[in-house]
Amino acid sequence: MLAFHVAFLALLVGTEAFFTWLAALNVRYGAEAVTREAEWFDDRLDVDDTDELLGYQRATTGASQLEAWIGLALLLVVLYAGLLADAVAAVESLGLGTVPSGVVFFLGVVVALQITSIPFDLFDTFVVEEIFGFNEQSPRLWLRDKLVGLAVALVFTAAIAAAVLWVVESFQNLWWLGAWALFVAFSLSMMVVYPRVIAPLFNDFEPVEEGELHDAVTDVFDRAGFECSQIYVMDASRRSGHSNAYFVGFGATKRVVLFDTLVEQMETDELQGVLAHELAHWKKAHIWKRVGSSALQMGVLLFVAYQLVTGPWLYDMFGLATGAGKPVYAGLLLAALVLQPLSRLTSPIENRLSLAHEREADAFAVEVMGDGEPMVGALTRLASENLSNPFPHPLYETFHYTHPPIPERVRNIRRRADAAASDADDTSAAKAD
Repeated sequence: MLAFHVAFLALLVGTEAFFTWLAALNVRYGAEAVTREAEWFDDRLDVDDTDELLGYQRATTGASQLEAWIGLALLLVVLYAGLLADAVAAVESLGLGTVPSGVVFFLGVVVALQITSIPFDLFDTFVVEEIFGFNEQSPRLWLRDKLVGLAVALVFTAAIAAAVLWVVESFQNLWWLGAWALFVAFSLSMMVVYPRVIAPLFNDFEPVEEGELHDAVTDVFDRAGFECSQIYVMDASRRSGHSNAYFVGFGATKRVVLFDTLVEQMETDELQGVLAHELAHWKKAHIWKRVGSSALQMGVLLFVAYQLVTGPWLYDMFGLATGAGKPVYAGLLLAALVLQPLSRLTSPIENRLSLAHEREADAFAVEVMGDGEPMVGALTRLASENLSNPFPHPLYETFHYTHPPIPERVRNIRRRADAAASDADDTSAAKAD
């Protein structure tokens, strides 16, 4: 049993230590890049003071690492002080049965996680983001978001936990396949439910009315051969100065969402470039490929979870009952604790697919716009407005980046645009001959 404890602690603590080292390496590399790539910063980024950019990188990194280590310390206390076993015993004493007991247990976990996150959310929002001029939230709005978010989390946790535990109880030898089917169904349904039900709980979405913005958007749609009548501007500025855009849904539920901060910060052609990039994820079937990739990954994780949950060692390690009366819901939680660091360590595999999709989407944006400069301008403006350091350490990039770094994207976009212009010149010359 000692070997199991050593392996468990090595996995959790070792993984966190590795990612902390990566974060520190990235901060140091970013600081060196400001000097090494000074000409690039001067030419491309509209940042008056690079010290502010570095300060934001250090502050956000430090805050996230502090939260990660305190969270890990609290988790280990819960596990090794017997608090998990006490919680399971309290739930079992209610005599509710496997599914209701599991639902109660996971609801308690969600509440505990929400409570422990409060100090870190407060610090991130009202200290870090406030200092660097990004926070637009009032304490009242922050509290409302927390309460609504908790309510949504509890509803979904109850539904998912009940469904998964019913599958576990009904199909004991193949429950991982049933849970996998639930995951796929949930992923697809959320593509419809999130934009129509959940997101409006937190933000207002105004349809883009007739005018310059509407004309610019529909012009991109026409060039891309895309049809979508649901184009919205989201009031992101109520909470933050950060900007973004996204595309969500499928079939008749497709919608494009633009942050109002994005609309305010960008020139029309830059905004069109961003839209063309987002539309590529649909035109090139990236959304379905990512759904398939996530389904495959989840299938593997659930099979491993099945192996962990059916064995006795996870339960024995933390003083939980084994045999016919073992609390399977607690086993699922412990299995998730093992799988989470393994998932982080294998993230470069998944990132490779996302990176390929992002490069393809950039190329599509060049094709639609007929020029690479709108997309280049959009990327550098986003980096400037969000105080992003465009030069991550290569190893940090491998584990964390789902998009290529901006300098690489700029090079690829311009290379693509130059190649397209050369092909066009050759075609014109051939016609003239």
